[in-house]
Amino acid sequence: MVAGTGNGGVRHLFAALDLSKDKLYGHIKPVKRRTQFLEFCRYLRSLYPADIRLAIVADNFSPHLTTKRCQRVGTWADANNVEIAYTPTNSSWLNRIEAQFTALRYFTLDGTDHADHKALGSMIRRYIIWRNRHADDQHLQALVDRANVA
Repeated sequence: MVAGTGNGGVRHLFAALDLSKDKLYGHIKPVKRRTQFLEFCRYLRSLYPADIRLAIVADNFSPHLTTKRCQRVGTWADANNVEIAYTPTNSSWLNRIEAQFTALRYFTLDGTDHADHKALGSMIRRYIIWRNRHADDQHLQALVDRANVA
């Protein structure tokens, strides 16, 4: 997810949804490159015992990919009991986290003009904390359900 403040460029949200716990995780970064993707993957790996195999669903954005020129993602995944599953091109809707972004935009970004990246990041972090404490909120669930159907 990309969010801007109207000045000073954009920030990128690396996010993950733990389906078993219904918990959202997120890190905001000024750039979205392979290094930042791997930092986020390492963070996710640290949340679970090493013997538990993680499946990370990602779109085909180039920083997520293992390529002939750069094997870092695949090498890291193989060494850390992680499978990275890629959604087909133009099929991000297959990733269950996409509906969560609809709710995040609704509760956090719609109709706002944050003064700077710090304020925007603070609002997103506060939303993630709220969302994880209120995952069963009826309004939140209605937004997510509607986005999953669309």
